[in-house]
Amino acid sequence: MAKRTINRRELREQAEAAEKRGVSAPETAETSEKGAKKESKKKVAAPKAKRVKTKVIIRKKLLWGVYSGTMKEEGRYAYADRAAADNRAAELSAKHKKIFFVQPIKEPLGEGVAAAEEEAAEAEE
Repeated sequence: MAKRTINRRELREQAEAAEKRGVSAPETAETSEKGAKKESKKKVAAPKAKRVKTKVIIRKKLLWGVYSGTMKEEGRYAYADRAAADNRAAELSAKHKKIFFVQPIKEPLGEGVAAAEEEAAEAEE
């Protein structure tokens, strides 16, 4: 069976007429449900503290690496010795008739890496 639609204009007129007479507005099933809903509002949960992960900065040094075509490392040179790395790649290319190239390598500095890892582990706990 279909539910009868509520004519809100009629309900409003009835409520205004009751107010003029000094009588409280007649409670319908809908208004009593709304009143119950208003009373039983859920408590708002306190905002949770956000965990901020500290970013660990690891110092690195840049080196030049000489590689073969199969990505096998043939040598490492300091950043200032780029010319020596290029010469080595050309020398190997001429000798072996294969492709050799120079590519930068970022290598973490020794002591700082272990200390930074420990700090990161402590921060997570």
